[in-house]
Amino acid sequence: MKTPSIKVLLACGATAVPFAIGSFAFAQAPASPPASASPSVPNVVQPPGGTSYPNQLSETRGVAQRFTLTPIGEIDGVILADGTEVHLPPHLTTQIASAVKLGDNVVVQGFHSSSVPLVAASSITDVNTGQSVVDAGPPPPGSRPPPSPPGVPAPGAQQMIVQGKVQMPLYGPAGDINGALLDEGTIVRIGPREAYQIASLLNAGQPLAVQGWVLVTSYGKVVDAQAVGPTAGQMVQVAPPVPAFGPAGPPPR
Repeated sequence: MKTPSIKVLLACGATAVPFAIGSFAFAQAPASPPASASPSVPNVVQPPGGTSYPNQLSETRGVAQRFTLTPIGEIDGVILADGTEVHLPPHLTTQIASAVKLGDNVVVQGFHSSSVPLVAASSITDVNTGQSVVDAGPPPPGSRPPPSPPGVPAPGAQQMIVQGKVQMPLYGPAGDINGALLDEGTIVRIGPREAYQIASLLNAGQPLAVQGWVLVTSYGKVVDAQAVGPTAGQMVQVAPPVPAFGPAGPPPR
């Protein structure tokens, strides 16, 4: 398999490099999935809203193949060998990385979407090590750093173009499409509204060129997309462009 080409366009603080935006037709975006009924599961273990989930927990087994990542490099799930995406909250990143080893068999307790190959997990157990991670609800207020302002990349991220073929689309816990996994392993993250509008580009097997902030971590590689298209010459904006003087703005006079 040919490794997709990666071009470094600019680093934070450098002059933005414009790229060509071609026009092409998008396929009709899929209809929004039906809203789920009110769950009867007690406490914090409840199916998320926005997609079709049963009201009861079910068990999913498989082999942990790859972590999914947020734009700032936190783990927000696991992709199983059969293509099932298991979603977990990113505040559990450290516990997930410690408990789940890629290539191991895992058992997931959670809510399996009836509309997309997604499990909103309440717990995941690595069968080989016996270690488990349980989602006990949101973290205490103030225990996590505040999100970065719009347009500010994660520390260490570089502005690049990544090209490859879509291996599978990725989803948020509510079943909304929010990115893709490329065949060479890169996680592509796009805002749900923008991803919905260009959903046809995120189907498996589609060629995809992505310009954005690329972050390489010990858990994998993720690109926070700013523009996407079938080729580098046919891109459309999916996030604000990089400012001419970088996210920090122009230097003081």
